[in-house]
Amino acid sequence: MRRLKKIGIVLAVLYVLVTLSAYYFQEHLIFFPQKMPLNHTYDFCQNFEEFNLTAKDGAQLKAVHIKRDSARGVVLYFHGNSGNISHLNHVANLLDRKGYDAILVDYRTYGKSTGELSEQGMKEDAQLFYDYALTQYNEEALILYGRSFGTGIASGLAADNRPKKLVLESPFYSAVSLGKHRFPILPVSWLSQFRFPSNEYLLKVNCPIYIFHGTEDRVIPYEFAEKLYAEIPDSAEKHFYRIEGAGHNYLQDFDVFKKGMIEVFE
Repeated sequence: MRRLKKIGIVLAVLYVLVTLSAYYFQEHLIFFPQKMPLNHTYDFCQNFEEFNLTAKDGAQLKAVHIKRDSARGVVLYFHGNSGNISHLNHVANLLDRKGYDAILVDYRTYGKSTGELSEQGMKEDAQLFYDYALTQYNEEALILYGRSFGTGIASGLAADNRPKKLVLESPFYSAVSLGKHRFPILPVSWLSQFRFPSNEYLLKVNCPIYIFHGTEDRVIPYEFAEKLYAEIPDSAEKHFYRIEGAGHNYLQDFDVFKKGMIEVFE
């Protein structure tokens, strides 16, 4: 009995240590930024310019604005939780073929951007880029596009503004629900400093919503997208594209995705 008690104490102490570590180092469990030197030159095929916005806390936010001579509109694009915009040539090529300009954003600490990560900071940064887009385009020509982690950013931004459309590729239901899925033994609801409640955001969105998700996604389960879609009011214009056999990445290789893109950018 005494031995069992000692084992119980050891396990309890280990659980507390793991929980505290998860709390203090959660940023490193969620975000995997890849930095780029400031003198790096991007290799997009299209005409583009790099630009910089300054957040109110002084963070320097870097982005690329891809422009064509006669664009049908602009897509403000938010990528996933790893890499940076140097990996988005395929996105630039897709949007160029559809006749759209693109603004590709690197979050604070990603690519050439600086600053400290926080949910509020990232939301305010997204609004800065939205406002930048509005200096050059009408809002009814602006499409928001988020992939993976970026779907939380794009959903919140769409809830606070009135873009033409919202596109969500491999979305999560909420950051907390995803955390519970990945770390079921931890009290994620209490620990999480990054919540991004996409399910709540989409209740406030007043534009058509397009959701794409692979059935074999092992990063963000397909069921999360189904649940997210189901909670969007039936009165809203919403579209769901089930991509059979697709994982978390390379959805662009599947016919369902290609046909969906035609509908989004028609």
